[in-house]
Amino acid sequence: MSSNLIVNLTFDFAIKIVRYSHHLEENKKYVVAKQLLRSGTSIGANVREAQNAESKNDFIHKMKISAKEAGETEYWLLLCKETGYPNCDELLDEVKSIIKVLSKIIIKCKKNLH
Repeated sequence: MSSNLIVNLTFDFAIKIVRYSHHLEENKKYVVAKQLLRSGTSIGANVREAQNAESKNDFIHKMKISAKEAGETEYWLLLCKETGYPNCDELLDEVKSIIKVLSKIIIKCKKNLH
């Protein structure tokens, strides 16, 4: 594992999303499973890509994409919760924490640009 907090958080979260999406598919929630799998794993993929950014602006851009994907993931998890699908509260808490960390990283990087 990396020593980078956000890389580790988003990778661990992606593993949980893969498992949860599989559970959704087993219960024939195919559309939600597919959307959640796509957005939930994209967060970490973009964070990982940001680690090799070509510039600070490129890094910020990739982290913003991660934040957008995290917001979409939160939407799908809220949809699961509100439609009575169990066991998504922990994932919701995790994605909210990831959104906070990403926001702090983006804000700090923007300040360092000037």
